Amino acid sequence: MNRLQAMRAVPLLLFSMALLAGCATGSRHGGGTPGSKPYTVLGKTYYPLKSAKGFVEEGVASWYGPGFHGKKTASGETYNQSAMTAAHKLLPLGTKVRVTHLGNGRSLIVRVNDRGPFVDDRVIDLSRAAATHLDIVGKGTARVRICSLDVATAASYASTPATIPAKFFYIQVGAFADKGNANRLVAVLTQGGHKGRLFFGSNNMWNVQVGPWENRQYALENLDTFRPLYPSAFVVSDE
Repeated sequence: MNRLQAMRAVPLLLFSMALLAGCATGSRHGGGTPGSKPYTVLGKTYYPLKSAKGFVEEGVASWYGPGFHGKKTASGETYNQSAMTAAHKLLPLGTKVRVTHLGNGRSLIVRVNDRGPFVDDRVIDLSRAAATHLDIVGKGTARVRICSLDVATAASYASTPATIPAKFFYIQVGAFADKGNANRLVAVLTQGGHKGRLFFGSNNMWNVQVGPWENRQYALENLDTFRPLYPSAFVVSDE
């Protein structure tokens, strides 16, 4: 039994507001990107992203270790609790991200090779080694920022903005197989005074996003505004 199979018995995080929950169902094309095919846990279907470009997310990180050591991950690899790896619900398998502990400032780079976690508001499950480095093992969880490496690299060249294409940042609040349901969420956002946009994205879904903001920090500062209704909301940059 791999981690994904074991986690089927754990409560799921809502992907969008309760009014539209369950709308993001149905079969879509999986594509050739590793880990991009839809998968279902406890009746909830997840549609992984085909690209991690511009991906930024904040939330609670947890870790997993001895109980899964030596078992198969969603990528087919054998889980090694001493390796710098992690589990994520949506990022393509093989994606490298920088994880920063927002409490102590520690950070490290991990590779996503598994699926999960499907508990409460947790956004990433770290290996024991990664959690040890970030000083999470004792407490068990910590609030972190997840940043795909292309964003981290762009930030490191902030002193030479001419070499970086102009980008706008959005908060993604939902993704739907049915365009009508996506349009209804855009209407809800508009009625609430927010500017929403709709487009068919790399996850083969109709994505609903709010924005834009001129830089990542501004978008992150507004993320908590949407998290109460959209627990899985995250920041993404313009393609």
